[in-house]
Amino acid sequence: MDFSSFTSAEQAHMTKIIEKRQMTDFLKMYANLTEKCFNACCNDFTSKALSSKEDQCILNCTEKFIKHSERVGARFAEANADIQAAAQQQQS
Repeated sequence: MDFSSFTSAEQAHMTKIIEKRQMTDFLKMYANLTEKCFNACCNDFTSKALSSKEDQCILNCTEKFIKHSERVGARFAEANADIQAAAQQQQS
């Protein structure tokens, strides 16, 4: 986003808002990942330690979740680039 037309105070305020939103989104993603992988992988509560099967399941679950998030992020970036290019063509 281009904040060059904003004053330095407005730029700082917008930066704070964006950083807060990014942190909120990260925490939501982390909570979702934790809940999803816990529910899918942790089934035996007779021990406080993870079994090797549960540990491997957690690793696989988190890896899939992260790869999925990266793929979705890349697609959003591509779509945003397409939108930006289309907007620039319309301005020309």
